[in-house]
Amino acid sequence: MVMTSRERVLTAFAHEEPDRVPLWFGASREMWEGMQKKLSLDDEGLKQMLEDDFRAVHASDIGPDLKDGVNRLGIKRAGVGCGQPLNHPLANATLKEVHAYAWPDPKWFDASGIKAQAEKHKGKYAIMGGFWSPFWHEAIDLFGMENLCLKMYDEPEIVDAVFEHLSSFYFEVNKKTFDTAGKYIDIFFMGNDLGSQNGPLLSPEQFRRFLLPHFKKLIDLGHAYKLKVQLHCCGGIEPLIPDLISVGLDALHAVQTTCVGMNLVELKNNYGKKIVFNGGIDSHHILMESTPEVVRERTKEILKIMMPGGGYVAGASHDTVLEATPIENVLAMCETIREFGTYNK
Repeated sequence: MVMTSRERVLTAFAHEEPDRVPLWFGASREMWEGMQKKLSLDDEGLKQMLEDDFRAVHASDIGPDLKDGVNRLGIKRAGVGCGQPLNHPLANATLKEVHAYAWPDPKWFDASGIKAQAEKHKGKYAIMGGFWSPFWHEAIDLFGMENLCLKMYDEPEIVDAVFEHLSSFYFEVNKKTFDTAGKYIDIFFMGNDLGSQNGPLLSPEQFRRFLLPHFKKLIDLGHAYKLKVQLHCCGGIEPLIPDLISVGLDALHAVQTTCVGMNLVELKNNYGKKIVFNGGIDSHHILMESTPEVVRERTKEILKIMMPGGGYVAGASHDTVLEATPIENVLAMCETIREFGTYNK
């Protein structure tokens, strides 16, 4: 039986085998626009051509106008892409100053347009919504990375206060979104990059102490609205996966296989029945640097490892395939997923 994209995704998320493995494709703005131009397709046309099983909906930012490149947290960024922070507003803040800081207001975001966005897809696709909720990234920007790590030992109460303000904001703004439009959303998708090429950016002990309670708060919120919860997380995070499973995370995206500890066979064997893996097809060395023939062979290898028993969504190992990636390689990946990702019922 041929499933709709929504049925396919939700079956995979239930750790059952759908008609074929769901397909995920995310790209940088430059990559996406380049593909649209080369293939003469609009946004939805390109998604349909690739047979992407997901669609995203977004709340609107209706807050005060931003000036001079400063974001809602008072951080100025510059550089390529998202850039780098040029200031760290809470680097030397006292606990009193942290509590008095001008934290963003959930009232600045409006979810009333999500219904119309979702209804365009008529229940056919798996709908992702909610706020990215990058409280770890933003704490790094507010303190500075090295300073944050030192404060975890020297002034843990200040670190706790910042994480509490950040995660409470995301809790409230997501709750507001789900109150308004939760019935139109299937997956709460958030992101925090916790890993480097060589392993986690903080120890499992630090992760449990400072971050895990805030992840649990947001995951529990998604589940309260009967949503699946998926976390985007780059890097070698294998030591943190058991803790994320323990607080109920449903899916992990995008599975960077070139990082330490991220061997797909081991991940599938150790965790494949407990959490959905989304991604795993190397977007750096394979998609960006190889040929369509190599992409096809590697994609087939990954499908063979990850498909059995469901619990897998096929796609690149990063949330945004970059513009340096040959379009022919992207098409080869998607074609191979469709051709060899079918389950034999």
